[in-house]
Amino acid sequence: MTSPAARTALDLTADLPVPALEDFYRDLHRHPELSFQEHRTAARLTERLTKAGYKTAEGIAGTGVVGLLRNGDGPTVLLRADMDALPVEEQTGLPYASETPGLMHACGHDLHVTWLAGAAETLAAGRDAWSGTLLLVGQPAEETGAGAAAMVADGLYERFPRPDVLLGQHVTPGPVGRYAHRPGLIMSATTDVDIVVHGRGGHGSRPETTVDPVVTAAYIVTRLQTVVSREIAPREQAVLTVGRIEAGTAANIIPATARISLNLRTQSDAVRDRMIAAIRRIAEGECRAAGCPREPEVTLGGEFPVTVNDAQTDRRIAAVHREVFGADTVFDPGPAMGSEDFSQLADGDLPYTYWFVTSTPAATWDAAPGEDLLTRIDSVPSNHSPHFAPDLSTVAPGVRTLVSGALACLTG
Repeated sequence: MTSPAARTALDLTADLPVPALEDFYRDLHRHPELSFQEHRTAARLTERLTKAGYKTAEGIAGTGVVGLLRNGDGPTVLLRADMDALPVEEQTGLPYASETPGLMHACGHDLHVTWLAGAAETLAAGRDAWSGTLLLVGQPAEETGAGAAAMVADGLYERFPRPDVLLGQHVTPGPVGRYAHRPGLIMSATTDVDIVVHGRGGHGSRPETTVDPVVTAAYIVTRLQTVVSREIAPREQAVLTVGRIEAGTAANIIPATARISLNLRTQSDAVRDRMIAAIRRIAEGECRAAGCPREPEVTLGGEFPVTVNDAQTDRRIAAVHREVFGADTVFDPGPAMGSEDFSQLADGDLPYTYWFVTSTPAATWDAAPGEDLLTRIDSVPSNHSPHFAPDLSTVAPGVRTLVSGALACLTG
């Protein structure tokens, strides 16, 4: 039997203005903006929320947007979309590709904003079918991990009602029409680490008078590959990536310093702390072995928390998605090593759930090698790829997931 939330969601989304939403998405995709610079995107979202009847506010944490719609007694439900793009040169060849050199919506946040706008308009038009309060959030700076916390710190829940539940979603690779739900841990924490190796510079023809930080940095990078394989138990999940190494200005100059930037992905504080201790020990040991004149500088950078769905809330939303889209469309992907700052909007104790919407165009998916879902997902362009291009057929389903999720909370 179909629940009232599912029936209502199907009714309200039966005649979505899909062409207009696709045009909105194309416009956002053409005009990507980096973290805390999403002024145009915020203005476009605010315009649509205001027109739909929401009380709106801009400039929260710089570029954050909030839309509020009170509709009688009932819970307050927060729906969130992140807005920022990435410093990636687009290579999709799409007719609506980025018009800003070096910037691209390579993570799909333009689609998230489109989904939020469509859901906002649908729920406002269908307010006779539900009761409660909608709090819609256009969040800046998800890519840096700073936007959600900044909105809370800027008085989000002092200026607007504190929600009873938070809902969020993200576009991901996979055959169009699948919805990834998982009660509990669904996304990992991330920690950036920077290492500065101090050597003694000199002429490339006289290495004996120097302490070469490039060679030392190379040893550090190589040794770091053993942290996960030899210091973390196989039952634990962890990733250590060296994303950047910089040193020198010319081929015949041995530089005085080398810099290494790492990214860690972990699912527990204990594993994170163990990895950081190993990184410090390896960096200090290699520098000591090389005779470096100073200890290395090991600095912790940006962080994202783990994303842990409230089990009861996730099961409720997953159930309505099965009713709306079909039982075989919802699957459990297991915990991802990717990271999000969505959980920081929960402000420590609010229940939330976060899910994924698959988006790979059919032709791309059909050409992908592999026989099982997860193997084929690894073979198609993913988030942050210059080739990442969600299929436009996901516009309507992504609106429908938010609408049905909200109604599952607002219709009792």
